[in-house]
Amino acid sequence: MMNELDRFVLTEDLPEHDLSAGDLGTIVMVHHPEDDYTGPEGYTAEFTYLTGETRAVVDLRPDQVRPAKDGEVARATKPA
Repeated sequence: MMNELDRFVLTEDLPEHDLSAGDLGTIVMVHHPEDDYTGPEGYTAEFTYLTGETRAVVDLRPDQVRPAKDGEVARATKPA
C-alpha cells in the first residue's frame, strides 16, 4: 500500500484522461474501506505538468500504480 504524497508510475493507459503507462503521479489521498470509506480500496492521484499545473486528478486501483524506483528518470514529453 502506498501513502499520501508518494510518487508513483502509472501502469496502464487511461485514454479518457489522456494519461499513458509510465506517466508519473503523486498520491493525494489513500482510500481504505475499513476507515468508513464506502468505495473500493485505492487512491486519488494527481498528475501535473512540469510547470506544476494540474493535468488530471483521478481515482486509481492499487494495480494501476507502482512505486517509483531508484534510478528511474523522468522524461519531458507533450501529451497526445
